[in-house]
Amino acid sequence: MNGQAPVGIDGHLYLLTEAGVDRFAERYGGDVLLTREERLRMARQRTEAARRRFLGARLLSRHALSDRDGRPMGEWRFRTSAAGRPEPEPDGHALRFNLSHTDGLVACLVTEGGSCGVDVERTPARPDAVTHLPRWFAPAERGELDLLSAGLATGVAAYWVLKEAYLKAIGTGLRRELDGFAFSAPWRAPIRLTDPTLPPGDASRWRFELVNPAPGFVLAAVVENGAAGRLHCTWVG
Repeated sequence: MNGQAPVGIDGHLYLLTEAGVDRFAERYGGDVLLTREERLRMARQRTEAARRRFLGARLLSRHALSDRDGRPMGEWRFRTSAAGRPEPEPDGHALRFNLSHTDGLVACLVTEGGSCGVDVERTPARPDAVTHLPRWFAPAERGELDLLSAGLATGVAAYWVLKEAYLKAIGTGLRRELDGFAFSAPWRAPIRLTDPTLPPGDASRWRFELVNPAPGFVLAAVVENGAAGRLHCTWVG
């Protein structure tokens, strides 16, 4: 042992309110920085609000990557990975990013040298989600929820964002069964993962952060090799 503290990868979280998207986009010429494919995808969104969040997410990703890398926002190009997620092309100094948005808020998480995932949702969870989501959770997670005398809807939302952020980080998305891995109670730090598909000890390489970035929202940030790192948060717009 050399006595040095372990080096961990930091996560850099960028947040943009939906109300601030129009002004943020105005700064960068609206959708001019988007690729043709992105513009087509934006046009296919069913509502004006969905189109606004789509635009905000695409611009926020470019802003966040440029903030970490220093290159102009207009120079970023992206490829779709085998898992179906966008990645910088060519590989931007090992930068990885992930996006999430919900009614009212857009989030982008950036890391360098490790994978990452982010998910943001409204909290507490809606009554229909409280009724239906837990049945898809792992037995240990359902057991933790059963112990809650109050705050069940908040607990369901916390588990949901953690599970989705982790699946985004490992690249499977919701193709993987939600009961195939489990988190300890998110309201008791540190948050621990049990995933039988990982080699022994590998779960400890992942860092899980659960935050309330604004009233009525819960966000999970997942960083590979981030156990000794920190989560930095920046509001833009």
